Amino acid sequence: MTAIILPQAEDDIEHAFEDYEQRQLGLGLDMLDEYRRAVERILQFPNAWQPLDGIYRRCRLHRFPYGVVYRIDSTNDQIVIVAFMHLSREPDWWRTRE
Repeated sequence: MTAIILPQAEDDIEHAFEDYEQRQLGLGLDMLDEYRRAVERILQFPNAWQPLDGIYRRCRLHRFPYGVVYRIDSTNDQIVIVAFMHLSREPDWWRTRE
């Protein structure tokens, strides 16, 4: 199984990275490392994370208040990362992406 990231989700990650780097040098890199570990967990156990509905799931990061929103594309054996969302943001803002 492989992961693909929608361009909007890449933008989400980039904005979060920049925000954390402005707060403290290196903090954005820490956030990126945790994001990568979350994606690895998703790839290992795609059905293990909290379902948001019948299609989408969310894997929360441990140290940072973000979640990786994704869906499983069984036809292509892929995880599609739809959003990288701050957990205090409006919960459904990303639904217009696909």
